[in-house]
Amino acid sequence: MTKPVMRQYAGDEDYPRLREFLGEVLLANGLREYSWHVARLDYYKWHGIVNCHDPGLENARIWEADGKIVSFVLLEGKINAFIQIHPDRMRTDLYGEMLAVAETDLSGIGGDGRRKIYVWADSKDDVAHGFLKQRGYVKYTEPHTAGRQGRQDLDRDIPEPAVPEGFIVRELGDVDELPSRSWCSWKAFHPDEPDEKYEGWLWYGNIRAAPLYNKELDIVAIDPDGEVASFTTAWYDAVTNTAHFEPVGTHPDHQRKGLGLACITEGLRRLKRLGCRRAFLEGFSIPAKGLYNKAGFHDYDTAEPWVKFLD
Repeated sequence: MTKPVMRQYAGDEDYPRLREFLGEVLLANGLREYSWHVARLDYYKWHGIVNCHDPGLENARIWEADGKIVSFVLLEGKINAFIQIHPDRMRTDLYGEMLAVAETDLSGIGGDGRRKIYVWADSKDDVAHGFLKQRGYVKYTEPHTAGRQGRQDLDRDIPEPAVPEGFIVRELGDVDELPSRSWCSWKAFHPDEPDEKYEGWLWYGNIRAAPLYNKELDIVAIDPDGEVASFTTAWYDAVTNTAHFEPVGTHPDHQRKGLGLACITEGLRRLKRLGCRRAFLEGFSIPAKGLYNKAGFHDYDTAEPWVKFLD
């Protein structure tokens, strides 16, 4: 097996290759999200970087062997590193080498003023855990930090969504509905922030520019006043015939009405009509995990952060 060589991200010509690699890894892992779904990479690029000012892809480090990508690591937020690696390479020294590079190139100063890095690994990945422990990482166990990566195969009958009286579940409208969709997102994910911090709706145009974006899979619940009350977007990848939901949210004024479940259910129905065989959805909070379970995401893997202090 040829020893991989590391290099930095070379620019836009690398992006399609990273997407192709993630599809190969998902298939090689038996449709389990031990590495990112390609939809998550798209969402990271078109939302995380462009809208939320995450570190750019120029921070990514790529390992190649015989002209093919075999792994890469990138940074989400200031100090969260995500290792994407082909399963054929897990039982080599490559994982440990990637950790060393991440510590040198991708670590940063946390909110506590200490230099550190978090590396995310599957809860049952004993090989990764062995490398992490060897390099001095410890599992970070604060509440609601592990991500439950739900999955379900769409080989079942999916019922029509149960929609409260006066509400409608459908696909998102044209540009004139983006302000309402953006405002609902703001309230859903920033319920305690002052409204003065709201920065408008133009960011959503970047979301719609992502390669996997399909307007028919951008699902909203509309309240009796014609405003967006809940939402989810399903990202369908025809290469792997799988989909990933991101995000899911409901305006605080309309929570506990079943709207989030209705939006996810409608998304699942549309995915099944496209021939999608498996859907994924990740949650961190207890309410989110409960909702996703109701939507049929009973099987799951768990992504956990491991931390190493470097000061």
